[in-house]
Amino acid sequence: MMPDEHPSIAASNIGVLLVNLGTPDAPELAAVRRYLKEFLSDPRVVEIPQLVWQPILRGLILTTRPKKSAHAYAQVWSADGSPLAVLTRAQSEALQGAFGAQVMVDWAMRYGSPTIADRLERLKAAGCERILIAPLYPQYCAATTATANDHAFGALARMRWQPAIRTLPPYHDNPAYIAALKASVETSLAALDFAPDIIIASFHGMPERTLHLGDPYHCQCQKTARLLGDALGRPLEVTFQSRFGRAKWLEPATDATLAALPGKDMKKVAIVAPGFSVDCLETLEELAIRGRETFMAAGGTHFAYLPCLNASPESVTMLRHLLARELAGWVAPA
Repeated sequence: MMPDEHPSIAASNIGVLLVNLGTPDAPELAAVRRYLKEFLSDPRVVEIPQLVWQPILRGLILTTRPKKSAHAYAQVWSADGSPLAVLTRAQSEALQGAFGAQVMVDWAMRYGSPTIADRLERLKAAGCERILIAPLYPQYCAATTATANDHAFGALARMRWQPAIRTLPPYHDNPAYIAALKASVETSLAALDFAPDIIIASFHGMPERTLHLGDPYHCQCQKTARLLGDALGRPLEVTFQSRFGRAKWLEPATDATLAALPGKDMKKVAIVAPGFSVDCLETLEELAIRGRETFMAAGGTHFAYLPCLNASPESVTMLRHLLARELAGWVAPA
């Protein structure tokens, strides 16, 4: 082939793809149903044989749950869209240029859009021959970190010219992560007009069997809370939220704990969600709205939800540190 007939090839670059869980395209019934179908059809999320699970999902859950979920999403949806997508995009934009002009930073969702496959194709088309996939889950779980990586590897399997790939490991005990959490929590506590009797660290729930099957998630949540408590100089109460279905889930449950606290003469509570990189439905609706209602109805007097790290300066500094470590050898130190 003559040089003037050769397909054009983009200059060599490096990509970083931030990955979060996902969100519907709109807080509407049809969009939420599509999202839940994709999310709950993932065998990493629901570990029930698909021949058994799919009739239940399609016949019961997708006919009842979308309406309730759409109402919940509507309560937290902003003019710019889903908080999860808005804030993940903001993190990506804040990191653009952080590692030099050669490194492109983008973002994707495991479920919904933009998809991991589309963003990998876009990075590759822009000349990214090396890509760091960064699932934004501090604690490793097969239902979050692993499925994000699975989807990325599946996309790579369909590529003729694959980029070299690295993945971001869990960072539940990384000093930069703990320091960012400490700074964020202290800033939020200083803005309150009350001193909490207790601080709850609420993590996303998982079926208890995942612990027995070898998933390190529970242990990593406990370690994050212990290290954050040490940094703050006070212990945190660990709970787990977002239960689904009839299986036994990790305990204690966040909602049950909130309902019980006033009866133990703990009527002022602050709650933080260190397992979420950005605020989303599970923090803004489940904790900040329904959690407050549960606590106050049980006799509580003061309630505060403390925001996630989001795209704050502390968050961006932490992410720069974590990503720079994983880019070592690809990118010269700043």
